[in-house]
Amino acid sequence: MIGRRDLLGAGAGALAASRLSGAAAAEVGRISPKTAIADAPPIAAAERQARLAKVQQLMRAAGTGALLVEAGSTLRYFTGVNWWRSERTTAAIIPAEGAALVVTPFFEEPSIREMLDIPAEVRVWQEDESPSALIAGWLRDKRLTARPLAIEETTRFFIVDGARRAMPGLEVTSGAALVNACRMIKTPAEIALMQRASDIVVAAYRATAPAIAPGMDGDAIFALTAAAIRHFGGETPSGSVQLNAGSALPHGSKERQTAREGSVILMDCGCTVDGYHADISRTMVLGKPDAAQRRLFEHVRRGQNAAMAAARPGQPAGAVDDAVRALYERLGYGPRYRLPGLSHRTGHGIGLDVHEPVNLVHGERTLLAPGMCFSNEPGLYVPGSYGVRLEDCFYMTEAGPRYFSQPPPSIDDPFA
Repeated sequence: MIGRRDLLGAGAGALAASRLSGAAAAEVGRISPKTAIADAPPIAAAERQARLAKVQQLMRAAGTGALLVEAGSTLRYFTGVNWWRSERTTAAIIPAEGAALVVTPFFEEPSIREMLDIPAEVRVWQEDESPSALIAGWLRDKRLTARPLAIEETTRFFIVDGARRAMPGLEVTSGAALVNACRMIKTPAEIALMQRASDIVVAAYRATAPAIAPGMDGDAIFALTAAAIRHFGGETPSGSVQLNAGSALPHGSKERQTAREGSVILMDCGCTVDGYHADISRTMVLGKPDAAQRRLFEHVRRGQNAAMAAARPGQPAGAVDDAVRALYERLGYGPRYRLPGLSHRTGHGIGLDVHEPVNLVHGERTLLAPGMCFSNEPGLYVPGSYGVRLEDCFYMTEAGPRYFSQPPPSIDDPFA
């Protein structure tokens, strides 16, 4: 559950990010990323071609003419083009048969071609021209306007509206089912990249833990962790660190908290490798945990175990959340989302996006299948006091779920 960064304490955080200090520096230097963390090759062009073939087969079965995908993770998934969203349209149109089209501004074409990892036509538009007209012209050229145009679900309205205006009468449908059928099932290559990302975050936590000291705030602790993530080869470190009462708020508080003896410290951090995410949470106590802290930690570990026991191939994803809530209600939490208790879903899908379909939440009917990847994070929160969240992601196999990162055995060894 990676949320926003706590931007308070930026001065201390900037200093910590610039150099690792003391015990953390020694721990980072002791572990070689080449020997401790297995490499994983980037996604190959052949795999992207297989993805295109699969989505085109799905389109033909559905009677869809083409799929429109704008800049974002799905564009990267199918084409290799890792591009940001702006007011200027960059998009791919994948037809049910034949090569795809990429539409982009004229001055961006060289950069797009550098990243393009599939055979595709590239058509450009000038600043005083309409990308929608360009898309409409290509669809007419390919005689695809008689069949529905599917739209990737995160595509922004102005792009969809432009396509409709350029092609009156065009039927527009949701492309969510087409995209999700491809992206939800990870291949061994994708799982290897996620495994490497997870190994990096675990190593970074272990390197950072010895340096956490009284007086540090969440931003400073996160900066140490981010520096360690980069040291081990992780990209785009993300997340936050919440302390004391802030740890009872799943995505943190605006109030600046500092570590002291007995503080609960909730670390929710991640990174990417070739675009694929890790998302891992750990909770520790600075000093010796008290009995109530130990009890809450142990209950969360039991929640994680309940989730893994319920995550069986062929079972609905919502059954995982139901199993955790049933346990927690027996332990006296809730009911449902009431606090003290678990105020959010048990987990989310993960891959090229840190949060992607489907979720481990009550009522989700999608059946679990090999290749699906999820977070397992049934945190428990006591408002005004503290919270405990342990988050470890897993992937489904024919035999059941398998962790990317192993949960810690106890609050006394939170980074094992």
